[in-house]
Amino acid sequence: MTSARDISFSPRHLFRFFAISEAVTWTLLLGGLAVRAVFGAPPILLTVVGGLHGAVFLGYGVVAALVGVNNRWGIGRTVLGIALAVVPYATIPFEIRAEKAGRLAGAWRRTATSDPRDAHWFDRLYRWFLSRPALFALVLLAAIVAIFATLISIGPPGGWPANEV
Repeated sequence: MTSARDISFSPRHLFRFFAISEAVTWTLLLGGLAVRAVFGAPPILLTVVGGLHGAVFLGYGVVAALVGVNNRWGIGRTVLGIALAVVPYATIPFEIRAEKAGRLAGAWRRTATSDPRDAHWFDRLYRWFLSRPALFALVLLAAIVAIFATLISIGPPGGWPANEV
């Protein structure tokens, strides 16, 4: 019997949640840009909405990488899944296609199987973290916060000096 905890935190449900959330925050961001252009909304609106979108964007990238590793998508498909977050609403068709192809099926790989790939150091480390979900969530959250803080300190792409890259 499957418990409620296994259902809500399955790779499928977590990926679907972030794919849809990414599209929703794109809508908020594009709507905020339209409101600013038409009504001259205060800049804080875009700061808040942009920050929310950025956090969900990074969260989606982390979840896409986790599910890609867990479900053995391969490097190309995993990178594509992550990269599609840059294109507004592209996470939705990717999620639908992955669902139809069965690429979101299954549970988290917490135990080794007879698959030779499970003997790899990365898979062992991955299973070790999956067996400690609170620690894993804390490490992933710290990584997202560090990336987010770095991007905030760099500033928006339009504000970068032309000669610095």
